[in-house]
Amino acid sequence: MEGSGSGKFSTGNSCLFMISFLMVCLGVESALTTDFYKDSCPNLTTIVRREVKKAIMTETRMAASLIRLHFHDCFVNGCDGSILLDGSDGEKFAFPNLNSARGYEVVDTIKSSVESICPGVVSCADILAIAARDSFLLSGGITWKVLLGRRDGLVANQTGANSGLPFPTDSLTTISQKFANVGLNETDVVSLSGAHTIGLARCTTFSNRLSNFSGTGSPDPTMDSEMASDLLDLCQAGDGNTTTSLDQNSTDLFDNHYFKNLLNGKGLLSSDQILYTGDEAANSTTKSLVESYSSDSGLFFSDFINSMIKMGNISPLTGKDGEIRKNCSVVNS
Repeated sequence: MEGSGSGKFSTGNSCLFMISFLMVCLGVESALTTDFYKDSCPNLTTIVRREVKKAIMTETRMAASLIRLHFHDCFVNGCDGSILLDGSDGEKFAFPNLNSARGYEVVDTIKSSVESICPGVVSCADILAIAARDSFLLSGGITWKVLLGRRDGLVANQTGANSGLPFPTDSLTTISQKFANVGLNETDVVSLSGAHTIGLARCTTFSNRLSNFSGTGSPDPTMDSEMASDLLDLCQAGDGNTTTSLDQNSTDLFDNHYFKNLLNGKGLLSSDQILYTGDEAANSTTKSLVESYSSDSGLFFSDFINSMIKMGNISPLTGKDGEIRKNCSVVNS
């Protein structure tokens, strides 16, 4: 049965009802279905969840990494598993992913386990989608039925990854346009950014905010001054690869604390804080959404799941397009 377990807490049956309703009302044409592997690999979701749970128990951060892999996959060529392909010209080596995207070995382990039971049946793209859902669930979220039936792409697109993936230093206008380019809106921008309630970021992604911000000689004025000082001490001692929690004081629990941070100038990345602070936020819907999510975790969860379903529907390969890779890192020979 598609996962019915709960994470560290649940927002109740009303939220689950709304999620089911949203799935019906998305209005996105897709050949994907929730029971795609009902006959060909009936134990698929059990296998994936088992391996995701083991990976998170080994390293809690992995939950955030697996969600991010699905995100970065879908934004380039659609949800086709192309981020998993090896090769110096692949998406793994695009600037937004280099020394940043991670969890490939976990996907390989899941794929191996699935192949041992259902050889040549389940795509790597679908494994990414299920693993992302389970990472959310096992970190404190709730479940939903993942739409399945994606096939794997035959090529990676490093150029597309460099141009299409959001950067931590992008303006809100640029981020919103990158989302719009793949059919997502400002609600999706804010709700999916809420995934930063778990995980870590390297100093190199936010150190520009800590001193001499935009040539001012001072830290970013939108960042809490005590937080900026503490982070400067942390990052000055390293080489840029030192990490800290994206959600200060609520590192491993998927909740709405991330949005409460934004209200207090404690967003770690510039791309986080600009959802709430500044002229761009004031002139968009992002500021009001941050305020709503900060006080209503049920609304955040519903919108997050809705956005994950929409994102998972970005240009999937179906039918006879693409292939079912035997090994997620290389196309079939």
